Amino acid sequence: MTPAGSVTVTTTSGPVRGRRGEHGTAFLDVPYAAPPVAYGRFTAPGPHPGWTEVRDATRPGPTAPQPARDSFGTLDMSPYFGPGWQRGDDYLTVNIWAPEPDGPDRPVMVFVHGGGFVAGSGRAPLYDGTAFARDGVVLITVNYRLGIPGFLHLPDAPDNRGMLDVLAALRWIRDNAARFGGDPDNVTLFGQSAGAIIVGGILADPASSGLLRRAIIQSGTGTGAFTPGQAGLVTAAAGRELGLVPTAKSLADVPDERLVAATASLTGLDLRTSTHHDPLGGITSFSLVGEEQPACAVAAGRGGEVDLLIGSNLDEGSLYLAPLGILAGTTDADVRDTAAKFHADPEDAVRAYRAQRPSASTAELRTGILGDGLFGAGTRRMAAAHAKSGAGRTYRYEFGWRSDAVDGRLGASHVMELPFVFDRLALPSLRGPRGLLGNAEPPAVLASRIHRSWIRFAGTGDPGWPVHEPSEGYVQPIGHVPPVGLG
Repeated sequence: MTPAGSVTVTTTSGPVRGRRGEHGTAFLDVPYAAPPVAYGRFTAPGPHPGWTEVRDATRPGPTAPQPARDSFGTLDMSPYFGPGWQRGDDYLTVNIWAPEPDGPDRPVMVFVHGGGFVAGSGRAPLYDGTAFARDGVVLITVNYRLGIPGFLHLPDAPDNRGMLDVLAALRWIRDNAARFGGDPDNVTLFGQSAGAIIVGGILADPASSGLLRRAIIQSGTGTGAFTPGQAGLVTAAAGRELGLVPTAKSLADVPDERLVAATASLTGLDLRTSTHHDPLGGITSFSLVGEEQPACAVAAGRGGEVDLLIGSNLDEGSLYLAPLGILAGTTDADVRDTAAKFHADPEDAVRAYRAQRPSASTAELRTGILGDGLFGAGTRRMAAAHAKSGAGRTYRYEFGWRSDAVDGRLGASHVMELPFVFDRLALPSLRGPRGLLGNAEPPAVLASRIHRSWIRFAGTGDPGWPVHEPSEGYVQPIGHVPPVGLG
């Protein structure tokens, strides 16, 4: 007997029972691939063996093994990172929020969380999909392998295993979306930060053909992949930390606890080589690995049939500076050192940034250079590559609403757009002196507009502003002062 207030759906893996709410039904902790254990942590994802009894999908499940991370300095980041490592082997799962099953099949939006490739999960409070279900979208969040199991470059294992997980989830969604009221031919893959870099990697991967119709890249970069040589520096450091020669075979018997501890220690590595700078500026030691950047593959025509919405935030770099208390005392030397992370001639780069922002303070210049190096330049390059590559339309945005958090220094930082996209401004942990949104009242009307624009793009391929043409390069301001309408 099905309990009152619940809904049972039979998937290709087995039946699942979700909990009906005011705006649809949530199905949590639904496996899309086999549990990654022992040697299987370092192989491509395999099919889940399935189940015959009704699986309870009313409660959140385990998450990928990961170090504890719930703050950046004085800033509470628990809404973003979620509950951390919730133990259990069967963590390659999706959470699904499905609207009431009336009318035609709905657009499907699949979200890939961020967290530096080492932390986070699809069950973080920010990613509750109720508002999407309320507005007629099937919203799905994905858990994938992180850190050493997900992204360490190994000689006897496929690279980018965490990205392969997301591809496996997309195949499962293609086969099951209609069972939750979704249209399998109208899937939008979207992600933020590390999740956005993964989305770009999937867009550039031929294996994604037919799995997605649209993509959204929020504060990612099309040039964030490590070369095999750079990734090898991380591999060597992991081997020293673990006391072994790192291969999939040698790591097979190493418990998750040791891998997590090693992951936490692999910070601050210098990944610059004689031919390449560190594309992520040292903020993480894990990323996609490849001989070619995703933006280069897209420029060659990969993913050209997919509509793309891509953008970044006005003050991306402030998240990595302001909460740590190091922004206020910024010197000219700090500005130069920041430019040196991304530019062969930092002095020339600083002069160019000063020319672009003649009224910027030293701290603002440092923030701008860091944000542009991490996300802005790679966003522009991916947008330009896609706009020239195929039939899919390209749209760009820049999010500019500034939080008063961290004594007014946080601004429109990295991750700031997420509460607006998910229409989650009321989440209590986002507010107050340590909250991402600060003390001032964030504009609910802006959240409604952004959320509606993302849904409009998923449904029609048009977010409500002009296309980013190669010759014109239109960028839609969102939340800037004075405000600019979203259409």
